[in-house]
Amino acid sequence: MNGETLKTVRAVPVARIPSGEQIELPADTPVVVTQALGGSFTLLVPSQAGLYRLSGADADAIGQPVLVTPAAPAAVGGQVGEEAVWDVLKTCYDPEIPVDIVNLGLIYGCNIEPGDAGSQVTVKMTLTAPGCGMGPVLAAEAEEKIRALPGVAGASVEVVWEPAWSPDRISPEGREKLGMV
Repeated sequence: MNGETLKTVRAVPVARIPSGEQIELPADTPVVVTQALGGSFTLLVPSQAGLYRLSGADADAIGQPVLVTPAAPAAVGGQVGEEAVWDVLKTCYDPEIPVDIVNLGLIYGCNIEPGDAGSQVTVKMTLTAPGCGMGPVLAAEAEEKIRALPGVAGASVEVVWEPAWSPDRISPEGREKLGMV
């Protein structure tokens, strides 16, 4: 589907890349899908002179099926497992880079505190650049996906700037996808 020109079939909210500004594309707006990964779409919108991120929940607006996150492993003892959290974070993609936020080295830590009603998950993440307005969008997506896991009572994703991100943080898998090997 990448590179395919489509038209929106209804008005749809999108986030401008890289500012994160929310706008609404009207119905019948021509768009070009430049990336479709992790349940979201990066759209080139010639009439708006830029790139925009479309949530997978709104995929029907470009005539695509709404993407459903695969079922996570069952919670053990009513608590989420750390592997399930890391796996779901690997379904969150930078809208301009075809590598997930884990393999891009944006996740600095994951803490899981058990509770009576389920686990409280806290994630610390950074961005490739401090001025990137997509930070709140990516953090919200990660939080939403973590909250959907069985055994999670609550989740928070905090964007931090120390230590500063550098390309050295990209995993070997990420480097391979980016042709950096």
